[in-house]
Amino acid sequence: MDCLSMQISPSPLSSSIPNLQGSASHFGRKFSNRSLNRQLLSSPFPKPFLQLDDRPQSFVYRQSLASLSSRTKRGPISAEAGQQSWDFGRFFRTIYFFNGPPSPAKFFESLIEKLSSPSPSKPVNNMDNSGIVLVAGATGGVGRRVVDILRKKGLPVRVLVRNEEKARKMLGPDIDLIVGDITKESTLVPEYFKGVRKVINAVSVIVGPKEGDTPDRAKYSQGIKFFEPEIKGDSPEKVEYIGMKNLINAVKGSVGLRNGKLLFGFEDNNSRELAWGALDDVVMGGVSESTFQIDRRGSEIGGPTGVFKGVVSTANNGGFTSIRTKNFSVPEDLSAYDGLELRLKGDGRKYKLIIRTSSDWDTVGYTASFDTVAGQWQSIRLPFSSLRPIFRARTVSDAPPFDPTNVLSLQLMFSKFEYDGKLNPTFVEGAFELPLSSIRTYIKDPIRPRFVHVGSAGVTRPDRPGLDLSKQPPAVRLNKELGFILTFKLKGEDLLRESGIPYAIVRPCALTEEPAGADLIFEQGDNITGKISREEIARICVAALESTYACDKTFEVKSVIPFSEPFTVDPENPPPEKDYDIYFKTLKDGITGKEILEQSPVPV
Repeated sequence: MDCLSMQISPSPLSSSIPNLQGSASHFGRKFSNRSLNRQLLSSPFPKPFLQLDDRPQSFVYRQSLASLSSRTKRGPISAEAGQQSWDFGRFFRTIYFFNGPPSPAKFFESLIEKLSSPSPSKPVNNMDNSGIVLVAGATGGVGRRVVDILRKKGLPVRVLVRNEEKARKMLGPDIDLIVGDITKESTLVPEYFKGVRKVINAVSVIVGPKEGDTPDRAKYSQGIKFFEPEIKGDSPEKVEYIGMKNLINAVKGSVGLRNGKLLFGFEDNNSRELAWGALDDVVMGGVSESTFQIDRRGSEIGGPTGVFKGVVSTANNGGFTSIRTKNFSVPEDLSAYDGLELRLKGDGRKYKLIIRTSSDWDTVGYTASFDTVAGQWQSIRLPFSSLRPIFRARTVSDAPPFDPTNVLSLQLMFSKFEYDGKLNPTFVEGAFELPLSSIRTYIKDPIRPRFVHVGSAGVTRPDRPGLDLSKQPPAVRLNKELGFILTFKLKGEDLLRESGIPYAIVRPCALTEEPAGADLIFEQGDNITGKISREEIARICVAALESTYACDKTFEVKSVIPFSEPFTVDPENPPPEKDYDIYFKTLKDGITGKEILEQSPVPV
């Protein structure tokens, strides 16, 4: 609610309230008799809070048109609202909409408790905003190095592994881990990924020599001499494609989408409904009245849009109207995002957006005011950092910070008041109308990668026309024999590019156990061959998470050192740490190597 005082003005109900405080039993007897039950509880509520206008019904807004048309629709809101008396029926319907069928005695006792309570009864939990980096494939050659680098940087790390005993032995007994298998969707329980804000995926299908490795793993370590390979374990399709699909689906709710998450509205072929209801100053004796309708041709492109409209009056010490959603059945976790963006057509007035993180009806609302431009469609971004904890129009100085992991309802309000006794400078009594086409989350610019994937150079080459396979790495020459390993790696990349998650795809050439430190070559278009250290790739992945230049880029990387020369580092004089942004800055959008395939398609 939004008011300077909860003292109810004279009305059919408020005149009785002074006699009720301290005498709940008498009140219960008086208002729970059969006549009240017959009058209120058995009477229908013909005015739906969500209304459809009278235009041709070419758009279905979830609720069936048949059920809506069977109800009595509310007529136009009177422009003479200021001259009306308080409407107890509308007051009761408001309470009923948001709180369900009440017991009369409990309902009024609850109301008295709310009116007399100086502060919300339920505190809001604080949250850890640090964000966790998930490392998938953390016991592999690249993955374990990624974990080590992240820990040295003091970043919170969670690992996704199949073998807990192996992981704890390798990474330490205190490692935060998830035991799961990306090839088995049922093992990737959503609860496991709460708090994950970024992902480095170093999972890869296992390829090994047919005749086995040496005891000291010389064949694995060199990455130079050719040994006839074979797939060990799950197939490339299960790991590189199905596994990527499962991992993306598991984490995208926590890491966030580049274009945000639609909470309400109509965009292209997508729509999302919310159960909006009017919550006006009738709850404190006023006569202002609002509604929420769907205008099927009211958007800026001639499609459907919501419309918050009504008449506001200061009669009976009122002065606000609002629409509010019912509490969400499942709380929204919006912690991957920086705020909410509203697409609306302004009328020159100042409005408020209120977000609640408690299921209580009358509690702290985290609030931001915003100005609109008359007659213009505009996008208004409200950062979560700008929200103020407000309770009954007053700032709650000791309220916990806004918790975006537990959003339970939204509210739009037009009010005479701002906060703490200040008035809304744009407030005018009378009719108003605010078309609202969408509410969605957003990630503020500049956007950095949220999902860094370690792929492989060569993924576009098996089907490239005119390529001399004799000069290509073994995986390219033996793509079919190795279960189409590169084909499915490319399909997995495409899933990530199409997911909407801000990403970076790192394609190393042949991986070695050599130390990091050699000069590097970054390329795009999937043409280079060579070698590169696993340690170097791990460093590149961690650096990519913090680089705006790496966002949504796909690139190959190798060392300048040829295969024939081993690379060593003097421990007493190690090479300086690289500024990887120097390399990331050279990268361009949209270059993957698939361009040649698309120009000259070859059937697979």
